[in-house]
Amino acid sequence: MNRSRLLNKNVGLLLTISLVVVLGGLSLYLYNQHSLAARQAYIHTRGTMVMPFDLNKTTHSFRQTSEGGIQQITVKDPGDNDQIALIRTHLKKEAELFTQGNFSDPSKLHGGNMPGLSVLEQAKGKIQVKYADLPDGAQLTYITDDPNIIDAVHMWFMAQLQDHGQDATGSM
Repeated sequence: MNRSRLLNKNVGLLLTISLVVVLGGLSLYLYNQHSLAARQAYIHTRGTMVMPFDLNKTTHSFRQTSEGGIQQITVKDPGDNDQIALIRTHLKKEAELFTQGNFSDPSKLHGGNMPGLSVLEQAKGKIQVKYADLPDGAQLTYITDDPNIIDAVHMWFMAQLQDHGQDATGSM
C-alpha cells in the first residue's frame, strides 16, 4: 500500500511539473509571437524613413546562394509603374552605397546591431553588389568568395525576413 501511494504521489508530481513546463513554454511562445508582431509593425511603420515605396504594395524576397544572395523587391500589382520606379531608384542607390560598405539605410531601419551588418560594413572591395531591373521591380545580387561575408549576407537576410514579416518571403 505504501508503495502504491508513493507511486501515485510521484505520478502526480510528474504531471504537475509537466503541466508547469507546458504552460511556461506556451506563455513564452505567445510572448515571443507578440514581440515579433510588434517588431514587424515597428519596421513597417518606419520603412518610409529609408524606402520611398509603399510596403503594403511590395514584397521583399531574400534567397541565399553559395556566393552570397539575391534580394528582390517587387510590386504586388504588376501594373503599378509608380511603385516599380520607386523600387528601382531605391535599389540602384543602395547598390552604390553597399558596394562602398555603406549600410547606413538598413542600420537606420533595423538597428546597428542587425546580424551580419558589421561584417558587411567592412566588406568594401570584398563583395560585389549588382543591380538588375525586374519586370515588376528590381534586385540586388551579392557576390563574394569570402565565407565570413557569405555567412554575414545569410544572417542579414534572415534578420530582414524576420523584421519585414508579411512584407517578405525567402528561400534559405
